Amino acid sequence: MKRTKQSAKEGAEPARRADAQRNMETLLKAALAVFGKSGVDAPVRDIAEKAGVGVGTVYRHFPQRSDLIVAVFRQEVDACADAAAELAAKYPPVEALSRWMQRFAEFVATKRGLATALHSGDPAYEPLPAYYDSKLRPALDSLLKKAVAAGDIRTGVAPGDLLSAVVSLCRPAHDVASDHTARMIALLIDGLRFGAGGKR
Repeated sequence: MKRTKQSAKEGAEPARRADAQRNMETLLKAALAVFGKSGVDAPVRDIAEKAGVGVGTVYRHFPQRSDLIVAVFRQEVDACADAAAELAAKYPPVEALSRWMQRFAEFVATKRGLATALHSGDPAYEPLPAYYDSKLRPALDSLLKKAVAAGDIRTGVAPGDLLSAVVSLCRPAHDVASDHTARMIALLIDGLRFGAGGKR
């Protein structure tokens, strides 16, 4: 009888952890959406309402607003980095690279909602650039190496340069179509093909 109770308890614990993880992801996605629409100074009650939780729940997990902003940023970086392996498993190397760069562009766009805080000089955000670089540069580098090995793109492309190029392409511009960034990234990929496999 004791074994049955213990087994039930052990089974319930992972389920509770999974629920807690899903609730946290829902809260962070809600925060990202609210920050994107209303800025990082949006009322906490708006975030709580969108996430379907009480304001106290938000403060329990994130006592300071900076704690929430850091968590949102890290989750978005992690999701973007994780997408590299997922895309590499589903698509040919150059297509996986192209799709990831589009995914990275989406990350850059969502990060604009956090820009006011991230560039505020608050010490709470100082570790984030290093975190960004440590996650996204290796993710892109793995895709680049696969595309080079397949003969799809030329050698010598630095992942840091490519990340910077996509960020530049994502800067808001007037009088451009909604698919402007996607088209520019497609052109960038075409440029990377030049000289692939020693051909011109």
